[in-house]
Amino acid sequence: MEPHVSVARVDLAGKVEVHTSAQSPFTVRHLLSACFGLSHGDVRVHVPYVGGGFGGKAGINLEPIAVALAMRCRGRWVRLMVDRHEEFFATVVRQGLTATLVTGVDRSGKVQAQKMHYLWNCGAYGGYGVNIVRSAGYTCGGAYEFPNVEGDSIGVYTNRPVGSAYRGFGMQEIHWALEQQMDKVALEIGMDPVAFRLLNALGAGKSTVTGQVLDEHAGRVDLCIRRVADEIGMDPGRQKTPYRGKGIACAVKAPAMPNDAASSVVMKFAEDATLEILIAGIDYGQGLMTVVAQFAAEALDIPVETVRVRGCPDTDLSPYDWQTVASRQTWATGNAVLRGAEEIRRKLCDTAGEALGVPPSELALRGGAVVHEASGRSLPLARLVMGYQFPDGHAIGGPVAAATSYLPEGLLFLDPETSQSAKPVAKWTFGAQAVEVSVDPETGQVTVEKVAACYDVGRVVNPGLIKGQTYGGIVQGIGTGTMEELVLDTKTGRALNASLMDYKIPSTEDVPAVMSVDFVETPQKDGPMGARGIGEHTMIPTPAAIANALFDACGIRISEMPITAEKVWRALREKENAAKGANAEAAVPSSVTA
Repeated sequence: MEPHVSVARVDLAGKVEVHTSAQSPFTVRHLLSACFGLSHGDVRVHVPYVGGGFGGKAGINLEPIAVALAMRCRGRWVRLMVDRHEEFFATVVRQGLTATLVTGVDRSGKVQAQKMHYLWNCGAYGGYGVNIVRSAGYTCGGAYEFPNVEGDSIGVYTNRPVGSAYRGFGMQEIHWALEQQMDKVALEIGMDPVAFRLLNALGAGKSTVTGQVLDEHAGRVDLCIRRVADEIGMDPGRQKTPYRGKGIACAVKAPAMPNDAASSVVMKFAEDATLEILIAGIDYGQGLMTVVAQFAAEALDIPVETVRVRGCPDTDLSPYDWQTVASRQTWATGNAVLRGAEEIRRKLCDTAGEALGVPPSELALRGGAVVHEASGRSLPLARLVMGYQFPDGHAIGGPVAAATSYLPEGLLFLDPETSQSAKPVAKWTFGAQAVEVSVDPETGQVTVEKVAACYDVGRVVNPGLIKGQTYGGIVQGIGTGTMEELVLDTKTGRALNASLMDYKIPSTEDVPAVMSVDFVETPQKDGPMGARGIGEHTMIPTPAAIANALFDACGIRISEMPITAEKVWRALREKENAAKGANAEAAVPSSVTA
């Protein structure tokens, strides 16, 4: 929630130094180098603790302005900050989407053809937003298998604020349309929406719209659907209560990133065998520093309390990381940590093997020591991490450290003619949410009473963190789905509600009374200990599930976010008037009608 702020200085030798609230220090460095024609070595970027990002601090924002001003007063610091009012138009906003869908389905309920046209409002400049347009095209079919597909994702310049990333990276927008479409098709053919989704859901052996055939490690959206449907009580034969309804929506997201998006770490010991890990991924609340410590402690069998993760990266000193976006850090940095731990284990065992006079292959790390289980002898890490000294004084080894990286493997571009690829994205995270809502027919107010969420995360690394992510995502999704709306002047494109007084976000009063969270664990083949990303996914299906529950409650369909009380009230009145008109027409004698 903190506003954007950047501080810059250009010293007398021309070296640029920037402190900024950002998600991607190395991307900021790269883009500043390109902007000002500088060597990467002449640009230094620091990122302190960041109070929230959600995509709005990916890429580059205020930094070039601060640097340009600093160039006019060399040797002095320039600080640039936008206030809360300016945040609504001077930085970036979520892009608008108009989606048009056509579905062809056979009598059994299997979708045979799907046409999707996504038109994105990129705003005045095509910056980070063009990546969202691309990402939506890659995943245009959502969590479903569509044998025959026509999909277009198109970005358009407008006189609106600049569009950019926001948690979900375009997925919540396309799922808003796609998941309502699935409900509408199921209703049209007289099929239960849960059964319809299970019949058409992606799974092992099925192909995505871009031609990637999923294997058994890809995740189980079917299990997520069943669990949330059971939890929320979506039995098709259930007794319905007026103005109370239940709805479901699926979700999928793959990381939208370059094929060469790398993460790296440096791992080194202090003299007392405290392990220090340098990372450049940004922990802005998702818990990256915690899970990095967990991975290292698990891999080396040392107490997690002895691991120190050094965040707040400095591009002059920290190892390279592409960006903290795409729900990729647990997966990418986690893999780099496990590779580093393996190198450290090898170095420790080599030194300990020479010290103990045994083959390194017979040694293992146990509880902060290198152990030779056959003889029962061991050496504590504190005697090895800086090298081992024999009783006669001579020493071997040296300071133990590792610098390792992880790069996604086997990724291939889409064929420019067919838009197909054997592996266009690194991984898929599937999930589903079901909600129960109540509607006040007098005011149109929709209240989310209960939410059930389930995601296939590969492996739950930290139960507390992942539940917190899911609870937060649900509430954030409720905000997007029912109240958050940037009102713009249609002629000028200026924001008319640029304050938190007029732009509403959820408060504690809007948190559902019941939030049930569950997880499926289908280990990711190339994930660290089987884990895959979950950061953005937990808010993707919420608005669509609310819209479907609203229809179940009172038979009205809202096609434009957010689902405000006014829209619901007007739709209810229109439905009532239409019913009265139909009844009146039916009561008129046929001769008069003729």
